[in-house]
Amino acid sequence: MSEKENKQRFYLTTPIYYVNDVPHIGHAYTTIACDALARWHRMRGDDTRFLTGTDEHGQKIQSAAEKRGMTPIQLCDEVVTNYKKLWEVLDISNDDFIRTTEERHIHVTRYFFQKLMESGDIYMGTYEGWYCTPCETYFPDAQVGDDKICPDCKRPLTRMSEESYFFRLSKYQDALIEHYEAHPDAIMPRSRYNEVMSFIRSGLQDLSVSRTTLKWGIPVPGNDRHTVYVWLDALINYISAVGYPEKGEKWETCWPNVRHMVGKDIIRFHSVIWPAVLMAMGLNPPVRVFAHGWWTVEGDKMSKSKGNVVNPFEMADIYGVDAFRYFVLREVPFGNDGDFSELALVNRVNSDLANDMGNLLNRTLQMIEKYRDGKLPPSSVFDRSSDIDSALRNLAVSTLADMDARMDDFSLDGALKALWTLIGAGNKYIDETQPWKLGKDDPDERLDIVLLTLWEVLRFVAMLVHPFIPNTAARIHAQLGLAGNPSEERYPDWNWGKLTGEVMVKKGEVLFPRIDIPKWKIGYDARMKARQVALDPAADKEASAAFDAEHKPQIEIDDFSKLEIRVAKIESVESVEKAKKLYKLNLDLGFERRVIVSSIREFFTPEDLIGKKILVLCNLKPAKFRGIESNGMLLAAEADDGTGEIISLATVDDSFPPGAPVH
Repeated sequence: MSEKENKQRFYLTTPIYYVNDVPHIGHAYTTIACDALARWHRMRGDDTRFLTGTDEHGQKIQSAAEKRGMTPIQLCDEVVTNYKKLWEVLDISNDDFIRTTEERHIHVTRYFFQKLMESGDIYMGTYEGWYCTPCETYFPDAQVGDDKICPDCKRPLTRMSEESYFFRLSKYQDALIEHYEAHPDAIMPRSRYNEVMSFIRSGLQDLSVSRTTLKWGIPVPGNDRHTVYVWLDALINYISAVGYPEKGEKWETCWPNVRHMVGKDIIRFHSVIWPAVLMAMGLNPPVRVFAHGWWTVEGDKMSKSKGNVVNPFEMADIYGVDAFRYFVLREVPFGNDGDFSELALVNRVNSDLANDMGNLLNRTLQMIEKYRDGKLPPSSVFDRSSDIDSALRNLAVSTLADMDARMDDFSLDGALKALWTLIGAGNKYIDETQPWKLGKDDPDERLDIVLLTLWEVLRFVAMLVHPFIPNTAARIHAQLGLAGNPSEERYPDWNWGKLTGEVMVKKGEVLFPRIDIPKWKIGYDARMKARQVALDPAADKEASAAFDAEHKPQIEIDDFSKLEIRVAKIESVESVEKAKKLYKLNLDLGFERRVIVSSIREFFTPEDLIGKKILVLCNLKPAKFRGIESNGMLLAAEADDGTGEIISLATVDDSFPPGAPVH
């Protein structure tokens, strides 16, 4: 069946997220996209179900729990709360949340395995091959190079041999090819379709679907020495969450209409292994598997060690939930890789949300309040609309159809572009009709038509933007004087000019205040500096100590007497290779020469420092920075506003000789 034929029922899933780490922008991106699609289909009147959840079995979780002195389920329970909290923060409207440690899922996974064994599609054998522990995947020799590195995560592989159950994946090669040739939109975008078809045609090997070395997982029915392969276990969540195989449960209506949203790195699991397993169970493959791209940050790959992992909690807190949602959905064509930049986000807020949509709302409501005391003209004035009014009305109606077609193709950025074309046309309409002049020269009918036309455009905008930025849509809806919430609207019932009864607009706060970029830059730089200090506290020891000084406990005079602070003269300064912040300072202490490494390079040039007499803590235990031994710590005063900008070094006048003690 085509997408259009299935439009009355819409079952959408995110991948279930592996609980070995906290959620990041990749998790947020997939889930926000699914939320927008689910909200759109609810608004369309479709019978919609939206599932997300967590993948909680496997070696990585077992190992992580052991390292923390916890049981695997204790670790899972702890991490799962982070995902649930984030979905609340990001206004995610999922209908269900599945955990693979729930009994409802374990029962169905064992049922699948048992049925496939009974049909002969799962059989016992021995597996020998290259195994990647982080990916929990075996790779055939043909996919492994001389370096024995995982093709996916680029980490070392281990040669392993073990007794294993196998799924007859090779049996379904021709059936998969036939299915995808008949349904070319079952894998999107097209580049992923071509990738998957090439992989299938290259020849499928039977798949190892159990492990004997792993205990944290679901036992194979009738053979507790084996644990169900974590990927097979995980994929089954999509149907275990809707009550399979019980008659009368949700799966009977959901399953023929299921669509999976995944990252491009797991496309093969969802478009090769999973459809083949479903075929073996006598179930239809997914209607669609859509694989979106990955995010880099400021052009660089995300990495904890680099400190550039985007925290969605932080982004929602700083910029607002809707600004963050809008940016990730609008910034890149959905399906492509994207680059996350906070400056780009700020520019989107200022241009799209504040200038375009915000101004259209503010200008319209101000004029309705000024010229009509906030009361909306009756819809009967539309009978005398001119061509320019009708053109804007026609664009609003066609925008709905345009966005609907784009959402069917999962083109979320394309849908938003279409909506912003309407918003731009609304602002242009104001400039062309000049209502402020009509308010003076023609205070009656023509002004009524213009104001009501603009109000209707904004009503459409509130409805159409709701799936993407729901809180903002509700605020627009309320300021237009409408009751209820856009989430309650069903767009087949929309009609231009359908208004009945009196409506009073209620202009509220600005939707998106413009962000002052120079002020924003100060705060942004401070956050980046704090993040780097947190990553490398030793390299910025002086700054960290100074910043935290006010929080330190009181000490006795004997404690202070342990510090040997002396005057030192800076004789020369060298930049430390491959360290942007570090200087090597060669000091004269009077009684000896000494080297100190300090993170003050971004604040001073060598010329600023050479010849200065500074205060140095001399009896600090030596430490190495970039292979250079540092013997001591200089004293400095820092700004107290959290920005970390050093005001000055602690110095003395030239009359004090090097080595002079400080009491």
